[in-house]
Amino acid sequence: MAGISDRTASLLCYIPMVGWIAAIIVLASHRFRQEPKVRFHAFQGLYLFVAWLLVQWVVSPALEFNGGVSRLFGGLLHLLIFAAWIYMLVKVSHNEDYRLPIVGELADRSVSEQRM
Repeated sequence: MAGISDRTASLLCYIPMVGWIAAIIVLASHRFRQEPKVRFHAFQGLYLFVAWLLVQWVVSPALEFNGGVSRLFGGLLHLLIFAAWIYMLVKVSHNEDYRLPIVGELADRSVSEQRM
């Protein structure tokens, strides 16, 4: 990750379904240790992936007992998370800062805790 720009590293963290790998690499990289903006995007992308997994492994199976309408709700949650990934790809590509509700707050907290 030595020759990669901050913006590119941030973008890679939001690639749906595989951005978590880039996020972990960014967070483990010495190069981005002093870059709070990049680390924020890495944490936010990672938390989006965790939200996806929670919907996939916990929410959707729990809702399957109630039938088709509940499955629709699980699908809508997946769509919402996917849309958040795409939205953040656009925002980061335009060098705009945006904090998503809930996961953005968690990412802010994670970055600030690591500075101590």
